[in-house]
Amino acid sequence: MATSRSINSFKTPCEQCPLRPLPHFREFSRDELEFVSSFKRGELAVDAGSTILVEGAHSAHLFTVLAGWGFRYKMLEDGRRQILNYIMPGDLVGLQGTIAGEMQHSVEALSPVSLCVFERDRLMTLYNKHASLAFDITWIAAREERILDEHLLSIGRRTALERAAYLIAFLFERGRKLSIFNGRKFIPITQQHIADTLGLSIVHTNKTLKKLSERGLIRWQERGCEVLNGEELMAISGWEGLGEGKRPFI
Repeated sequence: MATSRSINSFKTPCEQCPLRPLPHFREFSRDELEFVSSFKRGELAVDAGSTILVEGAHSAHLFTVLAGWGFRYKMLEDGRRQILNYIMPGDLVGLQGTIAGEMQHSVEALSPVSLCVFERDRLMTLYNKHASLAFDITWIAAREERILDEHLLSIGRRTALERAAYLIAFLFERGRKLSIFNGRKFIPITQQHIADTLGLSIVHTNKTLKKLSERGLIRWQERGCEVLNGEELMAISGWEGLGEGKRPFI
């Protein structure tokens, strides 16, 4: 679990945060920036495949993703896994443990991940003294609910082809808004990740992804998917995109 690892006290100054210049995020006021800087304890580097948070654990920390990809998931006793959502730069991780007392899901890194670390016990100071930041956390929680609504619609009513097209388009659009792609539009997920997200068998998932590949929409590789036509993926799934303007982050 990430909280048992050494937290590097060295921290990127909030004024120099690489996420701040991105047009996808709202600007901080000077007071907000000073508080977040004092709220931040340090930074944590997590390797791909490592667990960041464990279901049932009590974490002393909250995290904001500074760089990298990860996912939230739940496990059944027999080892079957349901991936709930994916985390990317700017996402807040561990809020559920702060509110509920313990984590109701686990979080794993898909790629090397850098995290800003915050003291969970200081969260009430944010609510008491910084109403705009408190609203931001509410916005983040509401946005997560909206995303999960779309995921549930996909699993419940979309066909296998539509589900796969939606998921890849969703991840692609999120990455595009974050300027996370360096020329090559590569999403670091395996076919098993897609199967565990869509509720399909690995065989059915493989056949479905092959159809998208044959249409020239994606190019599947050993540990990831290169998106060749995001707009057509959106059209197949009937998904109109994220539909959000500037978003907050902590």
